Amino acid sequence: MEQLSHTKVLNTKQTFPIVVIGEELRTPQNVGMSMRTSEAFGIDAFYLNSNSPDTSNRLVQRTARNTDKTLTIISYDNILTLITKLKQEGYTIIALEITDHSKNIQDYNFTTHAKIALLIGSERFGIQEEALKMCDDSIHIPMFGLNSSMNVVNSLSVSLYEITKQLNNQ
Repeated sequence: MEQLSHTKVLNTKQTFPIVVIGEELRTPQNVGMSMRTSEAFGIDAFYLNSNSPDTSNRLVQRTARNTDKTLTIISYDNILTLITKLKQEGYTIIALEITDHSKNIQDYNFTTHAKIALLIGSERFGIQEEALKMCDDSIHIPMFGLNSSMNVVNSLSVSLYEITKQLNNQ
C-alpha cells in the first residue's frame, strides 16, 4: 500500500447547489479551514462577514491552502440582509446550531431543497438570535460524550459530508 501525494490524487470536480455562510468567524485558522473544507466538498460559494479575517490575512491564506483562489468568496456586512437576499434567490437557509427545534442531521432530508445555504456561527457566540429566527430549519450533530458541541470547522466538515452524500445519492 502506497500513500498518494496530492499530485497523484485525481478528484472528480463536482459542484453542489450549496453555499456556506460564515457569521462573524473570529479565528483566522477557522476562516481558512472553513474555506478549504467548503472547496473540498464542491460548494458554490462561501459568504464571509466583513468583520471576519479575510483572505489578505496570512493565517487565513496558510490554512486555506490556495482554496481561497478557487472558491468563490463573497464578503457581506449584514447577516439579516444576506439571509433575506438568499431567500429571494430560492435558498433554504439551514442553521448549523443546537436549538429547541433543531433536527438531527442524520434524520434530515436535504434532497428536498433545490438550493441550500448552510449558516455557521461564530466560534464563541454561535448564530445570533435574529438570524436564527430567519432560518428555515436548524440541524445539529448528535453527540455521545459530555461535551455538547465541536469546533466550527469540524461541525462544518461533518455537515457538508452528510449533505453532499445525500445530494450525490439522489
